[in-house]
Amino acid sequence: MVKFYAVFLLLFFLCFTSSSPPAEAFPPPANAFVAAIYRDPATSLYTIPAAAGNRSLLLDLAGPLLWSPCPGRHPTIPCNSSTCAEARASPPHHCYNRPSPRPPCACTATVGNPVTGACAAGELTLTDVILSTTDGHHPTAVFDVNGIISSCAPTSLLSGLPAGAAGVAGLARSSVSLPSQLAGKFYFKSKQFALCLPSGNSRDPGVAFFGDGPFYLLPPPGIDVTALLTYTPLVKDPKSPAYYIHVNGFAVNQKAVQIPPGKLAGGVKFSTTVAYTTLRSDVFKPLLDAFDGATSGIPRMPAAAPFELCLNSSALGSTRVGYGVAPIDVMVGGGKNWTIFGANSLVDVDGSRACFAFVNGGAKAEPAVVIGSFQMENNLMLFDAGRSRVGFTSTLFGIMTTCSNFNFTMGIM
Repeated sequence: MVKFYAVFLLLFFLCFTSSSPPAEAFPPPANAFVAAIYRDPATSLYTIPAAAGNRSLLLDLAGPLLWSPCPGRHPTIPCNSSTCAEARASPPHHCYNRPSPRPPCACTATVGNPVTGACAAGELTLTDVILSTTDGHHPTAVFDVNGIISSCAPTSLLSGLPAGAAGVAGLARSSVSLPSQLAGKFYFKSKQFALCLPSGNSRDPGVAFFGDGPFYLLPPPGIDVTALLTYTPLVKDPKSPAYYIHVNGFAVNQKAVQIPPGKLAGGVKFSTTVAYTTLRSDVFKPLLDAFDGATSGIPRMPAAAPFELCLNSSALGSTRVGYGVAPIDVMVGGGKNWTIFGANSLVDVDGSRACFAFVNGGAKAEPAVVIGSFQMENNLMLFDAGRSRVGFTSTLFGIMTTCSNFNFTMGIM
């Protein structure tokens, strides 16, 4: 009898000490998550290693939710639930939702591949993402975030994504995007995230933050890059959950570019899946002409598609902020300027040519301007849906740091 009682106590003890509650029961002791951003050289796309098994997810600023292929057996969400309605409220702008069947049924949502434009419907499900908590200086713990609302998708929808990508992390202004869900699950003060994209010639990753700052980059003791941000209001587009801002115009070398009135109406969109800022022809041509005139003393080289103006890189001077060429000011809403220096206005295409890193989108391009990822490289970009604003820096080269200077060495809180 004594032996049986001892065994019973042992089993009772093991039962209550070995079980672990779901992650949501113990919110992480931090105000933000952090993830490394990797640039794929073959596609110029950006991923974070946040899927199970250390697999990567493509970053998509216009994506309304996370999607990836699902295992045969996976949880589903009822089609008459509020979660289903939220997930179906913002399909990708080029995709359409299929009609919902009558309950009882599993919710289906339509998702899109931002690279190929392909669309597919899949069952809404729950998945885990793997992120690290951070104190802003370095990661503090690896955390398995359970129950992220996502959509299943066929494996064929992965076409065009970086090799090994397991799906897409939608970051857009929707209630089911990854940043929105993280903010809601962990009660972050700010419904925001920040991207610091690495440059193509960097061997080290950039960094993504989800949640509240401050966020620090090396050198020691660390620079709080959020203190350098300038803010401009977000503009809503009823047809798209992407991030738009109002742009009043451009200036080259502090001289306003003559763009016909009304050509920038409707807002300017940010994109992590468009490599270079793309402008409609009636906006591109005046900007190109202004930059061409401001750099007239630099020898020209043959153009290299998709670029229309290339300079002899050996004739260009070098500065802390890139090639020594006329700066471009993007005159944003609120009377602020986002200044683009040589590091983000010229791209090296070979050993002798540096080309104007803006692309002519054609006469019918909409919106008139899509800000591409090259112009955001080594700039901290903060997307704050809660306060309806975007924060930006100019190139971090100006303060002697880069987006690859986050300290990813694991720390202890």
